[in-house]
Amino acid sequence: MVARLSLIRRYAILGFIIVGYIIFQFTRQHPDVGRMSQKEGLRANSSQFTLEGEPFRILGGSIHYFRVPRAYWEDRLLKMRACGVNTLTTYVPWNLHEPERGVFNFQDQLDLKAYISLAAELGLWVILRPGPYICAEWDLGGLPSWLLRDPDMKLRTTYPGFTEAVDSFFDQLIPRVAPYQYSKGGPIIAVQVENKYGSYAKDVEYMPYIKEALLSRGIEELLLTSDNQDGRNLGGVNGALETINFQKLSPEGFKYLDAIQPQKPKMVMEYWSGWFDLWGDLHHVFAAEDMVAIVTEILKQDASINLYMFHGGTNFGFMNGAFAIATPMPKPMVTSYDYDAPLSEAGDYTTKYTLLRNVLSRYHSEKLPEVPSLQARRVYEPVIIQKHLSLWESLQFTEKPLKSEKPVNMENLPVNNNNGQSNGYTLYETIIHSGGLLNSMNNVRDRALVFVDKLFVGVLDYKMLECALPDGKGERTLSLLVENSGRLNYGKLLDEQRKGLVGDIELNNTPLRDFIIHSLDMKPGFVNRLSASGQWNSVFQKPSFPGFFHGKLYVGGHPRDTFIRLPGWSKGVVFINGQNLGRHWSMGPQQTLYLPAPWLNRGNNQVLMP
Repeated sequence: MVARLSLIRRYAILGFIIVGYIIFQFTRQHPDVGRMSQKEGLRANSSQFTLEGEPFRILGGSIHYFRVPRAYWEDRLLKMRACGVNTLTTYVPWNLHEPERGVFNFQDQLDLKAYISLAAELGLWVILRPGPYICAEWDLGGLPSWLLRDPDMKLRTTYPGFTEAVDSFFDQLIPRVAPYQYSKGGPIIAVQVENKYGSYAKDVEYMPYIKEALLSRGIEELLLTSDNQDGRNLGGVNGALETINFQKLSPEGFKYLDAIQPQKPKMVMEYWSGWFDLWGDLHHVFAAEDMVAIVTEILKQDASINLYMFHGGTNFGFMNGAFAIATPMPKPMVTSYDYDAPLSEAGDYTTKYTLLRNVLSRYHSEKLPEVPSLQARRVYEPVIIQKHLSLWESLQFTEKPLKSEKPVNMENLPVNNNNGQSNGYTLYETIIHSGGLLNSMNNVRDRALVFVDKLFVGVLDYKMLECALPDGKGERTLSLLVENSGRLNYGKLLDEQRKGLVGDIELNNTPLRDFIIHSLDMKPGFVNRLSASGQWNSVFQKPSFPGFFHGKLYVGGHPRDTFIRLPGWSKGVVFINGQNLGRHWSMGPQQTLYLPAPWLNRGNNQVLMP
């Protein structure tokens, strides 16, 4: 009997140890769950929101974790909190989190759990906007390009090929964020169902499907939808509170909400604090006084608000979207997503910030936190270009080229584990036996540099559909270096966003055949192989264009934020220590690239410019 009691005690002790270990592991993985005071979550049962049973006004602001270096997340959120914002809103970019089908990334810059936890630590509530479509002036509205490998794909519908992919993504995403809901002790007080679907509205069964996809995986908080004026009547779903988006206040917007949702809270989910810029257009500016006057009026009407954007950040890499509502020729977004927002691209305060802080302070019973100090800046000595490598010499570092009778679009190339090419450039080469008129048949997406035997002869794009090829004897190599400038992120043409050569091109009215196709997606593996190569040429030799240029940026002392200006350079991208800062183009309006200090090292920094 004594032995049995002793054995029972041992098992009891072991059981306590196991339970304690499980609790420790959960709290270690979800360190901020339970830190925020918990009563009753966000409710929309009357003309005002309530949170914890008390009247609550959402004073929101959008900052996207994927547009801000992780080292600066805290800086930007502290500045948001000091402005009087009480709720952070963020999109979730599916195409970054699942770059290849079934391959998921929620680490480092994409650690969404860490971002949500940080918001909680700093006293911010969170409204999560998980898509799967996000718009956001982001490539394909955040949808992965590998979806377009299916020739019958119907994005944002209940087409099985799309819903199967969404289900797989949500199976990974939602369990990661569900423990951070208010009901679980976290900061997430609401979740948005899709995004601006009323402006697309191709399938009446789609929004109910997305809603159920969220609920069935454990989403318990208040559901919202968000629509522009042109989609207000078509974007809602039963069980979700409708919200509206605009920049200029119109009585019709709130009248619409009052009509369809009487005695419910009114919210502007996207109050556009500025606007995005397009290559070749002017820089957009929305006067600070005008912005703040409208914010003031919105709040006077007892509505909640979310400033889109509070801080825009940067379209690093090749992830910018494109715009083509009023024209059949899409224009790509610039790299900067400054958005003329209250907090600038580099985290600087603006007049908008100061005026907005004055307004929002009236809606807080306590004094706002002190405004954090700014990040230091530094002007560095010019980058010294030391080496160059021609495009043709770089091809040895790409994946094995494809031989194809006809052109193959970027997404259907057999690269990246048969997920196709998402971004960057694709080189198409074939043999010609004469000169004459090259006609793109409007099948170039988006811009092609044309070469004959490596000599530049012209450009093909949406405006220039023809190019004269010089006469010559014998076999010559025709090369087309096609740039994907960014997929549309909004509108009803998402299914048509395949890039590269999307059909035949003709020489003297005859379709060209027998191509060798090289993928130049500029992924880290390629960039690293290229940088480490011992085959670079000295700049004292005449450089060959297009090509890659290698240089060094010297940083003395502790690295500081800076900007790169490229006088005399026409078009390309810039890598610093392997980080793709984004595109530059002399046509403007953007003239500099933001280079954040966390991506610099003390001493020499490697610069690569394709």
